[in-house]
Amino acid sequence: MSEARIRPRQVLVLIIVFLIVLKLVHHNGKHTCQGPEYLQAMYAQQEAGTLPHIYAITPTYARPAQKAELTRLSHLFMLLPNLHWIIVEDSNSTTPLVRSLLQRAGLEKRSTQLNIKTPPEFKLQGKDPNWIKPRGVEQRNMALAWLRTHVDVDRHAIVFFMDDDNSYSTELFAEMTKIKPGHVGVWPVGLVGGLMVERPILNEDKTQVVGFNAAWQPKRPFPIDMAAFAISMDLFIKNPQAVFSYEVQRGYQESEILRHLTTRQQLQPLANSCRDVLVWHTRTEKTKLTSEDALQRQGKRSDSGMEV
Repeated sequence: MSEARIRPRQVLVLIIVFLIVLKLVHHNGKHTCQGPEYLQAMYAQQEAGTLPHIYAITPTYARPAQKAELTRLSHLFMLLPNLHWIIVEDSNSTTPLVRSLLQRAGLEKRSTQLNIKTPPEFKLQGKDPNWIKPRGVEQRNMALAWLRTHVDVDRHAIVFFMDDDNSYSTELFAEMTKIKPGHVGVWPVGLVGGLMVERPILNEDKTQVVGFNAAWQPKRPFPIDMAAFAISMDLFIKNPQAVFSYEVQRGYQESEILRHLTTRQQLQPLANSCRDVLVWHTRTEKTKLTSEDALQRQGKRSDSGMEV
């Protein structure tokens, strides 16, 4: 019987193939990104341990479109490695719907599920327009209380108030990572306040906010939308009095929180010197369920045994 001989050249080829496979496995085992440059840079920072955490606070409440809205937002968290999602439900307890959504998105370790009920006198009733009463006050304040007792005060982090019905570019969160300790970052918001875009107005060298182009209530101390800014966490630690309040005029929630933390002159302009729109104040149309209502009057449901 003849013996099979392995030639040195074959051994060399096998070693090269093995090394290539080993490199591919090692490469794929890391949190890498093949997306745009800003996203690749975020992943590189994450690997180096220099990417600041962003705590995104989302008040939410039970309604037909709730799961759809939160599912859409969850895709951002799947893409961005440094986001921690604080969902605060307007309910007497946390719900299986939100818990299941976080599990299915693989976000259990990068999320916090809280709950607190809005007092009855501040709840919208029936056909009330959504602007008639302040919304999310209890929920945002609970999230801030959680942050003040749970974050590592020695690590730079960012806080962002992330409503569940807006539309966000992933690039917005790359911009947030540029916020310096002790600062509030600001940027334009599209489709808000009766304008195509609300934006800060900067000085000639584009380094300082000198005004805003807001058309609605322009005399507010900070005439901007909740989606127009994010805040360095250390400011909340240094200013425990910074909370949201029911005792403010309509449209003044943003000014109420920011007045404790910064001045106009101290705001940090981002998003290409406030020229890029990376977030839009969209709103989901109220779900029309007339046929579903008719079914329920017959004791039936189209979603019987399902979660929609």
